[in-house]
Amino acid sequence: MSVFAALVDQLADLLHPLFGTAAAAAAIVLFTALVRLLVHPLSRAAARGQRARAQLQPRIAELRKRYAKQPEKLQQAVLELHTEEKVSPLSGILPSLLQLPAFFLLYRLFSGGGDGLLSHQLFAAPLGGRWTDALAGDGMFGPAGLVYVGLFLVVAAIATFTYVRARRTAADTATGVGTGTGTGTGTGALGKVLPLLSYGTLITVAVVPLAVALYVVTSAAWSAVERAVLYT
Repeated sequence: MSVFAALVDQLADLLHPLFGTAAAAAAIVLFTALVRLLVHPLSRAAARGQRARAQLQPRIAELRKRYAKQPEKLQQAVLELHTEEKVSPLSGILPSLLQLPAFFLLYRLFSGGGDGLLSHQLFAAPLGGRWTDALAGDGMFGPAGLVYVGLFLVVAAIATFTYVRARRTAADTATGVGTGTGTGTGTGALGKVLPLLSYGTLITVAVVPLAVALYVVTSAAWSAVERAVLYT
């Protein structure tokens, strides 16, 4: 972990002529983006897998009707269909799981990056401080509090964008547009709840150190753009 912290410190030194005292914050954002770029092939693989599974949904729906009262035959028929089309049931899921170590590493790095990183500031807000520290100081609209207000606005914009796209995708899936699935009331209800989870990032930003909040916001923005490109 110290090796990665040293890399971020060196990156901050390189960015200092451009960003001044905010160079460490800029380094966190850039380092997060670089790591997300490195794992982008896994995201592309997940998108391909999800599209492949979506194309099979109309045929799986037919199998469900045919073997509605024969669950064992249904399971066998679905497995044979995946084998025939060379589509793994885990395609689209496994690549996403493989990205988790990178995200865990970044979280650990920015939550305990040592004095060299967390002692820096973004404007008036210490990278090692939290929103509660800003509130206890000059309040929500103090110099440090305004940094968090700005982050909350960015997160709200990202969450709203993600929410609108997720609702549109859920509506298309429920009516069979694009995939021809027509998944029914269970999936429809789930589709109404899942988009709201994007607003949970607001809570995360409010409780973690500012360095971690910058990582979370950068990663959320990357994910929103990535999904807009890969799942269009």
